[in-house]
Amino acid sequence: MKRRDFLRNGTLAGATTLVAAACNPSTNKTSSTETTETTTDDFVLNELTIDELQEKMKKGDHTSQQITQLYLDRINAIDKNGHKLNSVIELNPDAIAIAKQMDDERKAGKLRGALHGIPILIKDNIDTADKMMTTAGSLALDGHIAKADAFIVTKLREAGAVLLGKTNLSEWANFRSSNSCSGWSSRGGQTKMPYILDHNPCGSSSGSGVAVSANLCSVAVGTETDGSVTCPASVNGTVGIKPTVGLLSRSGIIPISATQDTAGPLARTVKDAAILLAAMTGVDVNDAVTKQSEGKALTDYTTFCNSGYLKGKRLGVEKKKYKNHFLNILLEKTIAQLEQQGAEVVQLEYLGKLNELGDAEFELMKFEFKDGLNRYLSSSNAKLKTIDDVIAFNKANEDNVMPTFKQETMLASAEKEGLDSKAYKDAYTKSHLGSKKIIDDVLRQNRLDALIGLTMGPSCSIDVIYGDRWGDVFLTSPAAMSGYPHISVPCGKVYDLPVGLSFFSTAYKEAELIGLAYAYEQATKHREKPAFKKAFLS
Repeated sequence: MKRRDFLRNGTLAGATTLVAAACNPSTNKTSSTETTETTTDDFVLNELTIDELQEKMKKGDHTSQQITQLYLDRINAIDKNGHKLNSVIELNPDAIAIAKQMDDERKAGKLRGALHGIPILIKDNIDTADKMMTTAGSLALDGHIAKADAFIVTKLREAGAVLLGKTNLSEWANFRSSNSCSGWSSRGGQTKMPYILDHNPCGSSSGSGVAVSANLCSVAVGTETDGSVTCPASVNGTVGIKPTVGLLSRSGIIPISATQDTAGPLARTVKDAAILLAAMTGVDVNDAVTKQSEGKALTDYTTFCNSGYLKGKRLGVEKKKYKNHFLNILLEKTIAQLEQQGAEVVQLEYLGKLNELGDAEFELMKFEFKDGLNRYLSSSNAKLKTIDDVIAFNKANEDNVMPTFKQETMLASAEKEGLDSKAYKDAYTKSHLGSKKIIDDVLRQNRLDALIGLTMGPSCSIDVIYGDRWGDVFLTSPAAMSGYPHISVPCGKVYDLPVGLSFFSTAYKEAELIGLAYAYEQATKHREKPAFKKAFLS
């Protein structure tokens, strides 16, 4: 399958350009045929940052227990009922108790850090050894309670975060079918994006992106193999960081690719994403790649949140134009904004070479998915122990698990040989090592601080029959294939739908990317609270 037709793990099948002729994208004004019905949203915690929530707790305006209850009520009002966003797959019955413990510690003078008493949501492919299940959204793992917390969950608990619950996702992190609809899982159903409810939230961390955007929590944790943090961030008007593979542990996370998998934060501001990122870092003896982060991970990334950080920086952008005229207009406007902040933007050509590696990336992922899933299941509390068991379950329960799209990607993965095969090694060399060399060469030869571009085009419509239909704009794969860091930050709207701006660079450059994204965010303030419109067209 050609690379342009399949953006792996969280974006997807189809290269059809989104058609939205009934609105004026250049001004973001709605047409007379567009449904403009919205709901007054006066939620008391709307758009509050971590710092603002901490200030409320410090002053005694709210306790962590009260804040937690407010978010739980919000989830009940618009996620389970009302707009029925369907972004939260399960609530934590211990959330209030955890919040009360954090309040008691605060009264006793013990503060664990910036996340003390802050309610967060985490994706349902991340293990928690509590009363919540870990299922990757699949009925095949319904009832599965993990033996132990994932390493990053342990770090979050230590930081004083309140686990509100788990978020829905594209089932198996969007690695079941090449014709899938992002945000749909057999256990959780279809998640809706909060700006226009009949549109796609992007995946696979769809629930985390929507929950943050809709103010159902302060921040959330997603995971990415290729696009599964940065795409939901882009289309839902939030900030997403896909860190260097190795900065965050993957132990206790249902895997796809050992080469490309990582967890990452989703937030409404760059600073909040930076706070959450720092809380999850650490060397894990059960994930050898984290050893490489020693001396490179920071305990505080917010020190790079400097509004003047863009001054004097050199940023590279692909010179080839998009097919969509209005996305070209948005990128040109964004480049002008970066230059106004003192950055130099260099036009160059490099994406063509990277796009040629797409088939090799998909091959690598299929090999590693089979190996990783078998390893995870064999040592878990799940009743199913192999990828073959999952495939058989899906087939036996086809009406509930596969009512529309099927499991051809999972079937193709199950047929792969081991990781000692020549085919796997060739795919690894071409995709991973090849992408790293291309990016490193471009950065070095052009003396660049980072590469930029639009993360994705605007959200397509939800379509569980034909699957997702994204346009030709996606910038998730370069950083994904190479394992390099990538941050997406809101940069405006097209067709009344959010679009993100990407910054990415070489390994362990998270701090610098946070600085660039923060300076752009502060200069433009493109984040807008969602309006929960029922449909794009009436």
